[in-house]
Amino acid sequence: MSVVVRAAQVPDAPLLAAFAERTFRDTYAAENTPGDLDRYVAEHFGVRRQEAELRDERMLTLLAEVDGQVVGYAQLARGPAPAGVAGAAPVELVRFYVDRPWHGRGVAAPLMDAVAAAGRSAGAGTLWLGVWERNPRAIAFYRKCGFEESGSQIFVMGADHQHDLVLARPLG
Repeated sequence: MSVVVRAAQVPDAPLLAAFAERTFRDTYAAENTPGDLDRYVAEHFGVRRQEAELRDERMLTLLAEVDGQVVGYAQLARGPAPAGVAGAAPVELVRFYVDRPWHGRGVAAPLMDAVAAAGRSAGAGTLWLGVWERNPRAIAFYRKCGFEESGSQIFVMGADHQHDLVLARPLG
């Protein structure tokens, strides 16, 4: 099996919107109220929102494919980092999802390698992210990739204010 990672383009927006919504719901539906989840999804994963993000020069969305099928995606964004994130020119890993049937099948590592390479190419010295404190699988993966805890922040899911751990790693 060969994982191909490529930059998403505006014509990918419908595919990305559907994939992003499905993987987000799959990850968080069991732990959140349907209303909060629906509100968040409606605000963040529509086709128009994806088109806008794909056009935004401060963002980069990567698609991981196996035999032409999207099996994961990641999104990087340049912008201010939380106070606890040290290092030069930090870039945020806003989203990182692998479709559940592909967990443990060798997709996440090459996708993370592509994220790190893209961050370095953009001049970033540090990669940071927020991960829900109640997502131990993701936390373990990120720690395996060299991320360390550097603080916390609030993530708003509908009316629910949740606690995210802020993790960071150098890109050198």
